[in-house]
Amino acid sequence: MYIREEYPHAIEKVSVAIERAREYGFIGENIFNSGFDFEIEIKKGAGAFVCGEETALIASIEGKRGMPRPRPPYPAQRGLWGKPTVINNVKTLASIPPIIVRGAEWFTSIGSEKSPGTAVFALTGKIANSGLVEVPMGTKLSTIIYDIGGGIPGVKKVKAVQTGGPSGGCIPAHLTELTFDYESLVQEIYVPANYVDLPIDYETLTRVGSIMGSGGMVVMDESTCMVDVAHFFISFTQYESCGKCPTCRIGTKKMKDILEKIIEGRGEMEDIDILEEIAITVKNGSLCGLGQTAPNPVLTTLRYFRDEYVAHIRDKRCPAKVCKSLIWYEIDPESCIGCTQCAQNCPVDAVTGKAKELHTIDQERCIKCGMCFQVCPVSAIHKETNEPRVR
Repeated sequence: MYIREEYPHAIEKVSVAIERAREYGFIGENIFNSGFDFEIEIKKGAGAFVCGEETALIASIEGKRGMPRPRPPYPAQRGLWGKPTVINNVKTLASIPPIIVRGAEWFTSIGSEKSPGTAVFALTGKIANSGLVEVPMGTKLSTIIYDIGGGIPGVKKVKAVQTGGPSGGCIPAHLTELTFDYESLVQEIYVPANYVDLPIDYETLTRVGSIMGSGGMVVMDESTCMVDVAHFFISFTQYESCGKCPTCRIGTKKMKDILEKIIEGRGEMEDIDILEEIAITVKNGSLCGLGQTAPNPVLTTLRYFRDEYVAHIRDKRCPAKVCKSLIWYEIDPESCIGCTQCAQNCPVDAVTGKAKELHTIDQERCIKCGMCFQVCPVSAIHKETNEPRVR
């Protein structure tokens, strides 16, 4: 069982489970006098994201750097230490005992026709109830977000949902719901009155540009900048790239550089086409699943949120007011009560003013950390961005 070294809690739990199984006689030599020997061993990995690819995983177990290799030969032909090897996710193996006990018909009765069984998601982000969620394949995305997750806290709406971990795509809200019923407010959580029920299974997620992946599910609200999201995830995959394929090694770096250029307000309109071309090249030309899926956040945000890219480039404006280079903070003279909270908490002394008098922000000194915005007790500090230009 391959577990990353950074997960000591998981290693501890699995170690205890193996020892208990040994005590009961489920593993070891001559199990229940059957003549069958079976052992389970934990391999602590070095912690590379690319080791989710089976040939890179084999290399890591052998003590080598985790890098994928071309196939064939496939691991079933020549795998660990040159011997035929079968590799499965633990979740796959965990599904076998109940199938044997209850039968294949029972298992296929759960989930969808082409994707039977259940899926486990790590539900997180702008959601009331975060945590691990196990649902039948084909469960509607709206069911996970609202019935299980409790919806978005406060009055904001769902903007997008990213599934599949860092290499997953961003699914826009209009594929999840159409309208909100603002009259049905329950415990400060808005529940949709009408929505498009997007089933969560392998085929549907692939069709909309995402993946099931590692089971991550990040819910985003209106305060999320989708260009910034694409930059965040491509930065991760670029860092985790093993560098073996030129398309992945160079392509992820170029995508990261272009996205940085855009969020800093230096982008040009042709950058959108270049970004898309590079993303498709990386997807089609990479050897393993990391490179093939790394462009998903970029491609889906370009597909569903292209208007945000245009706003960043043409109008020098971040609609979500997230990108530091395209926002600034101002104090409303009508609302400021001179409490000095903003000045006391500013890390660079950019806020000046006397107690009970109007305060001001030195825009040249301000580092746009947002601390003043967070601590102001009367919401007198406003986050501003360039208004759309009149065309």
